[in-house]
Amino acid sequence: MSGPTTPLGPGSLLWSYAADMRSLLPGAAAGLMQLMHPGIGAGVSQHSAFFDAPFDRIYRSVPQIWATILAPDGEQRAHGIRDLHRAIGGVDEHRRRYHALEPETYWWAHATFTWEIFKAAELFHPRTLTAEDRERLYAETVTWYSRYGVSMRPVPADHASFQSKFWHVCAKRLELTPAAARALDIARYGSETVSLMPVGGARLERAGRLVAERPLRLLTFGCLPSIVRERFDIPWSPADQVRFSALALAHRQGYRVVPTRLNHWTLRSTLRYIGSQTRSQRYQPAA
Repeated sequence: MSGPTTPLGPGSLLWSYAADMRSLLPGAAAGLMQLMHPGIGAGVSQHSAFFDAPFDRIYRSVPQIWATILAPDGEQRAHGIRDLHRAIGGVDEHRRRYHALEPETYWWAHATFTWEIFKAAELFHPRTLTAEDRERLYAETVTWYSRYGVSMRPVPADHASFQSKFWHVCAKRLELTPAAARALDIARYGSETVSLMPVGGARLERAGRLVAERPLRLLTFGCLPSIVRERFDIPWSPADQVRFSALALAHRQGYRVVPTRLNHWTLRSTLRYIGSQTRSQRYQPAA
């Protein structure tokens, strides 16, 4: 695919959706699909403390990734993220070689974030995207990807092609890697040994569990493509679908009374705070 020309910024659809708190709601499902990719799952298992602190990866990564859209120096930040992946490679448990910057592997990580933006717009926003909106938003996600300065070869040309390729990877390429199996177990059953909060003491952690665990499970499994739930026997009942639909409706209606500026300020402030608290824990490649 040739270099994109669609600009980003406060006037773009991507900026508008990414700056909204609802953009993060399908994030756990996107993260799970990343871990189901053989190369990403292996890299996370071998180059991080994922099995000891699985949520830490989310708190370290999301503020940096969202800044590649929202920050004025987004392109420079994207180059920094790319460079952190240069040393991530090896051999997985099936003796297959992998590298984080292999074009299809790196694209899949971004594809899940592209999917996340579209999924948030579809489920949690009252306005329906038109066909023109979808093409415009997709073109902007291609510009977003180009900021990393990696191969554009895997990038589908338009939104329909993206949907087709995304479905194909979900149906044929994803697998239950050890990292994905661990994440699924936590989503299904919870874990008293895993911290959900980036900072805070035991009392805050207990409160976080009471408030977050059930909705997080519902959001994670409800947002997943049905083909992924079916392939990996992820439990999802008609009652779950009713509860999930009600949760989505609550977000569509509830955010109507939240001023847009407050919504955007809350997201930026939350990401800045989490970023500041986790900066010292970010991945550093070996010398």
